[in-house]
Amino acid sequence: MLEGGCFCGKVRYQITGEIPHIVSCHCSMCRRANGAPFVTWLVVPKANFSYQQGEPKLLKSSETGSRFFCAECGTHIACSNTTHEEIVDVTLGSLDDPSVVVPSSEIFADSKLAWLT
Repeated sequence: MLEGGCFCGKVRYQITGEIPHIVSCHCSMCRRANGAPFVTWLVVPKANFSYQQGEPKLLKSSETGSRFFCAECGTHIACSNTTHEEIVDVTLGSLDDPSVVVPSSEIFADSKLAWLT
């Protein structure tokens, strides 16, 4: 079981079971939404993810995508997409202990910032 939440603590979540993929995304949308050069996501079956406290705010970020963040402190928590409704992507940085998981791949590497090694 993994737990995490936002910076201010108003939104808390729990992940149970196996995490099939942990990927670093270099797309421009993730960069802009998170204010970071890339975002690492835990790809989690929706059945294994639950909010334990608070409800995040929804941002419809594209025709098929939705992002969820704390309305109080702005921490990005998760992302979902209608093209793969069975999973939710959870930000690695919002875990209580992000050191317990390691990314296994990258996506949108063609958009990767040139100064990243």
